[in-house]
Amino acid sequence: MRRNAISKPMALIDGSRLITEACVRAGADVFIGYPITPANLLYLYAGRRYPTMLAAPDEITTLQWMSGFAAAGRLPVTATSFPGYSLMAESINMAFMMELPMVVILVQRLGPATGTATCGAQGDLSVVQGTLSGGYLLPTLCISRVQDCWDLSASAVETAVRLRTPVVLLTSKEMVMTVLSFDTSSLGELKPVERAGYEGEGPYLPYEASRNLVPPFLPVSQNRFQVRLTASTHDARGILRSTSQEALDNTRRLQAKLDANLESYCFYELEEEDGAETLIISYDVTAQAAREAAQKLRERGNRISLLVPKTLLPVPAQYLQTAERYPRVVVAEENLNGQLRTLLFGAAGRKGLSGVNGIGKMISPDEIVMEVLRRG
Repeated sequence: MRRNAISKPMALIDGSRLITEACVRAGADVFIGYPITPANLLYLYAGRRYPTMLAAPDEITTLQWMSGFAAAGRLPVTATSFPGYSLMAESINMAFMMELPMVVILVQRLGPATGTATCGAQGDLSVVQGTLSGGYLLPTLCISRVQDCWDLSASAVETAVRLRTPVVLLTSKEMVMTVLSFDTSSLGELKPVERAGYEGEGPYLPYEASRNLVPPFLPVSQNRFQVRLTASTHDARGILRSTSQEALDNTRRLQAKLDANLESYCFYELEEEDGAETLIISYDVTAQAAREAAQKLRERGNRISLLVPKTLLPVPAQYLQTAERYPRVVVAEENLNGQLRTLLFGAAGRKGLSGVNGIGKMISPDEIVMEVLRRG
């Protein structure tokens, strides 16, 4: 670390190190993983920083071990990319149904299949959207700048605990592997999330919803009350009830609790200019290019607004409400089919909607500028 001419504490750092440190400071105490590019630095740093780090033999085992730790009251994290995430999907469904808190860091790379491990991409949003059977959604936060590696990582841990759910932290190769000079004084203080548990006299009902629709948690490691955890359709006691009304209501609650508490994990940047008729929307590493493109357009005298969604799932109503105010919307993302564009506006799109897309290379600010001007 060094100090520059104006006495700022500067350090050469990468996003993986910030994510790791933030998760631990926020209360995550276990990392379990199987090494995979481009998430390898997260795996490397985990062995140096987490109180417990286990190297799993594969990604299926990773999520099974994480579920066991979570059931015992620990707070596990893993990091992977698409090939590993695809193997984790069944166990993520299990953890979601059991309401076990954990964080899955998904570092995007070029696909399909194994694709090119050393080439970044933004191709996994639709994969995350479709992870859970039945159309239920995983809370999904997305890093769009270096500062987010710190702030959103801590928020992912906090959300997992407070909502008793797996949380996906979406990012990409460039965000976690690029080494850059960073002012570490901009990092806010992080404290471990408070883990309030069941304090009643019993009997303990592991899936009885509280006022915010989140059941109070008790680990299986305590000896005061019986704890039932199951991934099958169940009632408030954790008893399998097939398609009884109580069991189905409990299953509906899994999505309802995420929707009801969305404001607590709704993060985005919004820069609106009076008189602007065009809104640029972008996320992940392409948001860096979008910010620069907006600045270039403003320097040319164009009025431009910019929205950077950081909570991708469930979709906050604020995004659509914002877009409705603009005749033209340009969505920039590094994939071929416009996954965020489709998520927000559907397959049919809307009038005045266009995209800047591509694979195999990062989208440049000039590409976004050209699309805005071409459509103007």
